[in-house]
Amino acid sequence: MRTTRVERIAAGWLALEATGVLALAVWELIALVRGDSGSAASSIALLALTVIGAAALAGFAVAVWRGASAGRSGGIVAQLLVLSIALGTLTGEGADIRLAATIAVPAIVGVILLIAAARVAGRRARGAADAADEV
Repeated sequence: MRTTRVERIAAGWLALEATGVLALAVWELIALVRGDSGSAASSIALLALTVIGAAALAGFAVAVWRGASAGRSGGIVAQLLVLSIALGTLTGEGADIRLAATIAVPAIVGVILLIAAARVAGRRARGAADAADEV
């Protein structure tokens, strides 16, 4: 099955996000090695979860590239989790609307791309079903 341009763009977006999360993991590792963390155990746990998140995003990117619906749904869940983080930056003493927008905008773009990819895949599936019915 050949994927469309919008599916490849959505996959590329997820891969770019995975790269960003992996860069965050490197930053966390540097902070851990320098001793900039209050708790080494918490820092190691956070580092492990960050690497797992990057691997999940990379896996979703590959799945979307291949046209699998699991990649699109997993990618949308990841974008919604990022949006919840953005919403969290709007609350409390250190609320910062610029930081929230910086976090939210890429996630919104990701949701739009993944929904567009799902719509294209749905049209492709309906077209294949119609072709099978004609035979």
